[in-house]
Amino acid sequence: MNAAPQHQFIPGSPVYAACMAAGILIGAVFWYRRAKGQSDLLLIYLGALIGGFAGAKIAYLLAEGWLEWSQPDRLLRWATGKSVLGGLLGAYAGVEWVKHLVGHRHSTGDAFAVIVPVGILLGRVGCFVNGCCLGRPTSWVFAVRDIHGMARWPAPLVEGAFQVVMLAVILLLQRRGLLRDRLFFLYLTAYGVFRFGHEFMRDTPRIWLGLSGYQFISLVLVMVGGVMMWRRTKSMLARPLAEGSLAA
Repeated sequence: MNAAPQHQFIPGSPVYAACMAAGILIGAVFWYRRAKGQSDLLLIYLGALIGGFAGAKIAYLLAEGWLEWSQPDRLLRWATGKSVLGGLLGAYAGVEWVKHLVGHRHSTGDAFAVIVPVGILLGRVGCFVNGCCLGRPTSWVFAVRDIHGMARWPAPLVEGAFQVVMLAVILLLQRRGLLRDRLFFLYLTAYGVFRFGHEFMRDTPRIWLGLSGYQFISLVLVMVGGVMMWRRTKSMLARPLAEGSLAA
């Protein structure tokens, strides 16, 4: 097991906080316009936010927070640390829990599939400005320098580019009516695969088998997204068959 990277910890700048707030605000406006006064949909968005924040904190603590016990500023690290991967899993759990409570039976994933990449993109812009979520030291020509002047892999920029690509793909699929009610599961699977590979270029502690805790969480994300996409597709294919049997 490798120790946590020894770069300076940066708790967060006003720009970082503004980017995070902007992502939440944009998502809230988009969802409010979609809800059109439906209180159950507004509760579902609230469930996504609460679950997302809770999942982001839990995933951070499991992936690397526990390694920072010896750090003198560990309380600040634990208070501010969070993980996008855990946020996605927590938000999904929060949505499903609230939908169960209010009896909402319709899919909401396609709307979240548009909101999530925008929110994470803004968050990564904040990471880049703040100098956190660093990449590994590198001599690559497009490297960015940290506060100590060390050239590093531009991890936040690469992840931001991934979000732009995924947003474009999702919007294109929506326009063509493809993978209806499965776009969020597609996003979960794609981001899990991307993040697993990209972690090799991020400066995060390796906890087992040369892998970071975030890579293990990425595998959970791939599993959840893939299984749910398969189940939803199977259900949608079975529906016309059932309707045909009733008609006969």
